[in-house]
Amino acid sequence: MSRTVTIDRFEGTFAICEGEGHGKEVKMYAIEIAELPQGAKEGDVLVISDSGELSVDTNETASRRSKIKKMQDSLWE
Repeated sequence: MSRTVTIDRFEGTFAICEGEGHGKEVKMYAIEIAELPQGAKEGDVLVISDSGELSVDTNETASRRSKIKKMQDSLWE
């Protein structure tokens, strides 16, 4: 069963990622930048496969960015 994390920020040689722990608990993960898919950036949603391979979920990333943009826009109306 694969799981997802979101790149929150970069610190040194690590990407600090946010994912779900048990229940609704938020858990932070540090992933070496060298292990990330090429071109991965802050806000990208990563899928971690059962074998540990990382890939960017472009559809989920776009969906989340759109949702955040709508929320930001509503603040300025």
